[in-house]
Order: sequence, then C-alpha cells, then structure tokens
Amino acid sequence: GGLQNRLLGVRVPPALPLSQFLEEVSMEKIKEFIEYVKEAKAELDKVIFPTKTEVKQSLISVTIMVTVVAIFLGLVDLIMSGILKVVL
Repeated sequence: GGLQNRLLGVRVPPALPLSQFLEEVSMEKIKEFIEYVKEAKAELDKVIFPTKTEVKQSLISVTIMVTVVAIFLGLVDLIMSGILKVVL
C-alpha cells in the first residue's frame, strides 16, 4: 500500500480510513471540547482590555524609558571605551 516514487525512493504511507478516525472521535470527546470552548469564552469575558488612552499612556512611558536607558548605556559605553583606550 501507499504511493512510491521509485526515482527518489520515497514511500508515502496510505491515508487512514475515515471510519477508523471516526471511531477514535467519540461523543464524549466532542462534549469535552464543547465544554472547553465554553469555559474559555467565559474566561475571556472576564478580561478587561485597556482603553485607547491607557494604551497611549503606556506607549509614551515605555518609549521614554527605553530612550533614557539607551542614552545611559550609550554614555556608559562611551566612558568605558575611553578608559580602555587610555589604559591600553
């Protein structure tokens, strides 16, 4: 069974019969999946998403902090490289 490409020596196994797949999917598993989706939706309904204003404020504060840290690290790097040039 299965397809075979003789030039490449590749064998492709045959597909599982649909009946075997359906036997593995029981009504109990389907009910468990539906219950999982319901619980996930209930949890998602509890989430409080930030407002547009909160997102803008967070963006501004993060941008300022990143800039300050980048400047600080740049100055430290400049000072340390100057010290190394003097020492070496």
